Amino acid sequence: MRWPFALPFAGLLLSIALGPLLLPKFWHHHYGKAAAFWSLLTLAALSGFAGFVPALQSFIHVLLDEYLSFILLLFALYTVTGGILITGSIRGTPVTNTGILMLGTIIASVVGTTGAAMILVRPLIRANLTRRHNVHVLVFFIILAGNIGGALSPLGDPPLFVGFLHGVDFFWTTRNIWLQTAIVAGLLLVCFACLDWRLSRVEPPPDKTIARHPVRIRGLVNVVLVGAIVVNILLSATWQPGVAFDVFGTRLELQNLVRNALLVVIAGLSLWLTPEEHREANGFTWEPIREVAKLFAAIFTAIVPVVAMLQAGRNGSFAWLLDAVTTPGGAPREVAYFWFTGLTSAFLDNAPTYLLFFELAGGNAQVLMRELSGTLASISMGAVYMGALTYIGNAPNFMVEAIARERGIRMPSFFGYMLWAAAALIPLFLLLTLLPIPPLLSTN
Repeated sequence: MRWPFALPFAGLLLSIALGPLLLPKFWHHHYGKAAAFWSLLTLAALSGFAGFVPALQSFIHVLLDEYLSFILLLFALYTVTGGILITGSIRGTPVTNTGILMLGTIIASVVGTTGAAMILVRPLIRANLTRRHNVHVLVFFIILAGNIGGALSPLGDPPLFVGFLHGVDFFWTTRNIWLQTAIVAGLLLVCFACLDWRLSRVEPPPDKTIARHPVRIRGLVNVVLVGAIVVNILLSATWQPGVAFDVFGTRLELQNLVRNALLVVIAGLSLWLTPEEHREANGFTWEPIREVAKLFAAIFTAIVPVVAMLQAGRNGSFAWLLDAVTTPGGAPREVAYFWFTGLTSAFLDNAPTYLLFFELAGGNAQVLMRELSGTLASISMGAVYMGALTYIGNAPNFMVEAIARERGIRMPSFFGYMLWAAAALIPLFLLLTLLPIPPLLSTN
């Protein structure tokens, strides 16, 4: 399979990037049709290459084994956190904004980057809605709460959960990359605080005639349901009944089916137990999750030939990638793993990207956690950190952007966000490759 099979995926990315910028009204009404077009083109190309049945098997595998679990977790978190209503007078001051971003960063490894983003994005938007300069607040929120903060546990970000399922200790990233995460997050928070303080100085003074109200959290039953989601994910990883069902060549394990069913039940409980006025006060609508569901369904489909070419190793179109991350003697280049895992994660889904480079490094979790700890650290940091570089690098990025845009904040375009994120993050990533702290990222 050669590079032309990657063209539908490239076309999909360009559509996501340029559609809202060049044809905003058309894109808003027809993005689902565009996603379906690139998906069908991919399936047609696969059918022409390998036959209709193998193409259908690949599509069913992606849909049932990967996409379904992905979107149901997002759906449950979106539904449950949408019922948590934070009321009261919250002003978007530099201190308040920095505090919210810090809180989101801290809790992201506990409730997941999606959970942290969905809990805090709405009060953050309300606090800054009247400010003239508010785009940077959401950009840094995506970077910190939606990505960097999830680096310390398998619950934080899907790539680390994939590693956990393949034998990596639950607290391995907590023990081994906490310092790098603290350095990156700390420097980002300092940069944000300085930028927000500077921009706040040109804002008009607040209207002191508006009554102030104490901050309250309503819909607390949803906090319990977020905990239920976390417990559900943990149990699905530890309960191994050894029962599986075959659906057209796709092996569906019982624990994953039960996990997905419980996610739907938890979301239903949230809708049943939460007063509707809480969601109305949050400005809750189904459009952001609907957009994410349609576009990521196309991404998961169009990525199939790209992943196949990557998995072909030295026999595939990306043989140069294996040469780039390995010395002539066969030893891994940690810095290359960090950058290639990260940059690939920025444009592909970061969970399969993590698994790809995990397997490329040998796939033995015990060896990677010990002798090749620098390689595992570089893969973990690259997949999680650099998912912040684009809107499609991690699911919360797209969801926060959609919610903010729906609430009237003029979010940057696809390329505009890339420039924001690259300016904030690339210098820090360069710093990470030079820091003399373990695990060391060596170049040879």
